[in-house]
Amino acid sequence: MRIGQGIDVHAFSDDPARPLRLGGLLIEGSPGLAGHSDADAAVHALIDALLSGAGIGDLGRQFGVDDPSLAGIDSMVLLAQTVEHVAASGFWCQSASLTILAQRPRLAHRLDEMAMLLSEAVGAPVSITASTTDHLGAIGRAEGIAAVAVALLEEAS
Repeated sequence: MRIGQGIDVHAFSDDPARPLRLGGLLIEGSPGLAGHSDADAAVHALIDALLSGAGIGDLGRQFGVDDPSLAGIDSMVLLAQTVEHVAASGFWCQSASLTILAQRPRLAHRLDEMAMLLSEAVGAPVSITASTTDHLGAIGRAEGIAAVAVALLEEAS
């Protein structure tokens, strides 16, 4: 058994047309996050947890911002590729846990949907929680969104 941890943070974009993608879902009524891909901080944290648990790097090393083909890419595509990389390294995810830190938007009504989507993508249960920072720091000032994930991996037999 191995444990991987991932953390990702993105600021809100200044582009009013940029959609917010979080946990693989489109979140209506909120500005999008700035980033090279779709900037889905939740999926990025989960990817980092899976990659670190398998000992094969991180999001930036696997899917660098220098690759123009990844500009605007759906992070769920990167997650699917990550699951393949993890399997090729001799591991599979047994379970994962993800916490999204955001002062806004409110996410409670979408967490079950996110969990089902991510669990299907990873092939293992993914639990998701959300929290605010009670108005402290950049997240509390609603300047962006952060996510923290852990994944429990097991060696394939």
